[in-house]
Amino acid sequence: MPIFLIHLRNDLTANMYQGLIHFHSMWRYVVLVLLLLAILKSLAGWFGNKEHTNGDAKLALFAMISLHIQLLVGLILYGISPAVNFGPMAEMMKMPNRYWTVEHLIMMIVAVVVITLGRNYALKADDGHGKHKRMGIVFLIGLAIIFISIPWPWSQVSRAYFPF
Repeated sequence: MPIFLIHLRNDLTANMYQGLIHFHSMWRYVVLVLLLLAILKSLAGWFGNKEHTNGDAKLALFAMISLHIQLLVGLILYGISPAVNFGPMAEMMKMPNRYWTVEHLIMMIVAVVVITLGRNYALKADDGHGKHKRMGIVFLIGLAIIFISIPWPWSQVSRAYFPF
């Protein structure tokens, strides 16, 4: 491959990486807002013994879709990120950037699975009270897992709240 094509590919990959990092960093706020709204609505419905409406189901769906978009972008970043090192698991666990290679990825996938399966489980409840209760509990568990795996500013692997 000619050298100028290699440089062009590297420049495009670097620009794509930065764009995806910015999107991933900003989209997290959409995810968090929708999850919090869905949780608050579920808790209000649960404790207020309200009927589960079509609007409640749509809000939970939008929260889940936003989370899936975040996961998809994160998986793309996982494939192109210079912070991620592939190799034997024993070696990856000893690396200083193990957080990005193993921990962040696994915890976020677990959160997405919990929220996705939990939403489907909640919608199978017989009454509105049960739907709200299940949705509130499952979304709270998923949000807790997300909060545990966020690279907070005081952690060793912190990222800026806003990427620019």
